[in-house]
Amino acid sequence: MIIFEARAPSPLYLTIIDDKVDLVDASGLWGKSVWETNAAIKPELQDPMMHVAAIGIAGENQVLFSCIVNDLHRAAGRSGVGAVMGSKNLKAVAVRGTGGVKVEDFKNFMKVTSDAKKVLADNAVTGEGLPTYGTQVLMNVINEAGALPSINSRDVQFDGARDISAEAMAEPSGKNGKPNLLANQACFSCTIACGRISKVNEEHYTVVNRPEYWQASGGLEYEAAWALGAATGIKDLDALTFANFLCNEQGIDPISFGSTLGAAMELFEEGLITTEMTGGLELKFGSAEALTKSAEMVGKAEGFGKELGQGSARLCAKYGRPELSMTVKGQEFPAYDPRAIQGMGLTYATSNRGACHLRSYTVSSEILGIPEKTDPLTTDGKAELVKAFQDATSAVDSSGLCIFTTFAWTLEDIAPQINAACEGEWTVDKLLEVGERVWNLERQFNNNAGFTAADDKLPERLMKDAAKTGPAKGLVSGLDKMLPEYYELRGWTTEGVPTNETLSRLEL
Repeated sequence: MIIFEARAPSPLYLTIIDDKVDLVDASGLWGKSVWETNAAIKPELQDPMMHVAAIGIAGENQVLFSCIVNDLHRAAGRSGVGAVMGSKNLKAVAVRGTGGVKVEDFKNFMKVTSDAKKVLADNAVTGEGLPTYGTQVLMNVINEAGALPSINSRDVQFDGARDISAEAMAEPSGKNGKPNLLANQACFSCTIACGRISKVNEEHYTVVNRPEYWQASGGLEYEAAWALGAATGIKDLDALTFANFLCNEQGIDPISFGSTLGAAMELFEEGLITTEMTGGLELKFGSAEALTKSAEMVGKAEGFGKELGQGSARLCAKYGRPELSMTVKGQEFPAYDPRAIQGMGLTYATSNRGACHLRSYTVSSEILGIPEKTDPLTTDGKAELVKAFQDATSAVDSSGLCIFTTFAWTLEDIAPQINAACEGEWTVDKLLEVGERVWNLERQFNNNAGFTAADDKLPERLMKDAAKTGPAKGLVSGLDKMLPEYYELRGWTTEGVPTNETLSRLEL
């Protein structure tokens, strides 16, 4: 673990090469994009195998949803961690290791991991769906379930979903007949390879006379395609891909950016934001130009981009319509509507880092039937489901494993791998206890920071405005019913505070 304290007097980047650690002057990198920073650091250190995690101009400019991008287009994407790096004058962390990794029981480790990889390969999601389509496999699935938040969550289905889906990415387009999707990409040693490598059609207006954007780069993930597309009503696949490139290049979280732009579009529609404020740019739903120009303005903190860069909660509050911000604890929520997937409403409301789907992905159960199918439209049993997902996910995250493996693996598959790799007796029950301890410790941290049960809430729109179409037509979120049940299951007070008995049991 590396902890950065205080603030450097001038820009620096950190290098870790085996056991050698150095802070290097980054004055020449300040003001450069993520891509430019990567291109500069590797030759400077004379090692093309270096892995670089960097911030772009957005992090330097304190954009509140800026992120840390590693290897050009993978990111620690949420909660504004890029702004934290920027506030410390830390431009990048560059790492290179040449040694091996020791495990507790090598022979057993090789056996159990080999068995586990077969489970991944034989699973419909990790062996077929994600390798073939990436996370974008969900676009049409979630839209058909009536759970795709659209037009700043006024709707739960988007008529342009097919145009920005994984299927559309793979289809020939433009005069050259080439598809948007060029290849898969895998993280180190991963058998799933869910990443996408894409290319904007060179005839598209966004890249005409801009050859720096003609190269292939990180393609659309489901969350990015939703936020840049459905949330804003835009169905131009090349425009979305270009905006996603800009987010990667400048270090911007596309989820929060797209959601914030969707809120700004509604404020513009109501006349609260005008073209005089935006420099002549019409922030209309469905406008690809509004999307791409806003992305460039946000990264550079230029003009109205400075306001967008503060996120939707601050933006909507400034213009007197806080209820138009689709956030929990200040963070924009992802691509699953809580009116149509009830468990996700409780997930967002109780997530310790603000609205987040990765802390309790009940979509697995409620939509995909993994590990077993539950009814997405009912609140019955959802408090128990969310708690179980949160505890298990916290354990998996603590192990360093990718959460996508849990589409195929349960803790019964994971425990033997941890046992073979680490000292100690790691049973399923012990892993769940670790997860529960983590969750309660994070809750205590938030409570000490001033958060209360009043912050475990969803936007008013999801609680009062019923879904207009799809299977959830007529429904709102049932958070009010689920939350008290959840607190009781957690061993918390009605105010959302872990009881002394709970803390004692967890040795906290």
